[in-house]
Amino acid sequence: MKANLEKLFSLDGKVSVVTGGNGGIGKGIARGLAAAGSAIVIAARNEAKTANAQREIKEEFGVEVLGVKVNVLHEREIDAMVKKVVNRFGKIDILVNNAGMAINKLPHEMSTAEWDENINTNLRSVFICSNTVYPVMKKSGQGKIINIGSMFALFGAPALPAYAASKGGVVQLTKSLAIAWAADNIQVNAIMPGFINTELSAGGKRDIPGLEKMVVARTPAGRWGEPEDCAGAAVFLASSAADFITGATLAVDGGYSVM
Repeated sequence: MKANLEKLFSLDGKVSVVTGGNGGIGKGIARGLAAAGSAIVIAARNEAKTANAQREIKEEFGVEVLGVKVNVLHEREIDAMVKKVVNRFGKIDILVNNAGMAINKLPHEMSTAEWDENINTNLRSVFICSNTVYPVMKKSGQGKIINIGSMFALFGAPALPAYAASKGGVVQLTKSLAIAWAADNIQVNAIMPGFINTELSAGGKRDIPGLEKMVVARTPAGRWGEPEDCAGAAVFLASSAADFITGATLAVDGGYSVM
């Protein structure tokens, strides 16, 4: 029984691409996938951060780790990244669309350019990355796409209008891709993190008085999450244990969204 369970959740021999995988939630997920045996591709802009994450994951988990510089705002860079990964590994089994940003402004203070940048980074890139990887996965007869949403897909966020809209779009896009590609044996699901300790959330703690205590008070688990808290959900959705799960959204928020 134990051997069967280990095989069910094993990612040995798999190749995972994690956009924005050099820090925060992306790095936490990359570490989890590596611990389960997958080779890791860290696709991100900051080459120095990528090199550090690449070295750390390789040394700790002993899997092959490739760093690729890519800006998900540019379709040609995404295309080049996918070609580089396929040339190196011959396939892509798992795509984690994690790259994202947030602009903390009220709607009437936000410029159209800022809106576009936020939507394009968080939502348009998910569409392009998924579409670019799709023929690779279809050719191999299987694939897992995991999109990183947010609980702000459920709640209004007065100072995060573009971020909330983009994450709501990610959830709906996840459902559409899941239906479109189910016949190709490609499962598409989303993780919706709650308040997680990352560089992105550090700005909110700094700018919003009392945010940290408010989150702890409302969260049944009684704490903020850590990037590694998202790793288990990602490993599950990436594994054969989730072969019959598609179009789903999994909250990883310590109970915040149901409180």
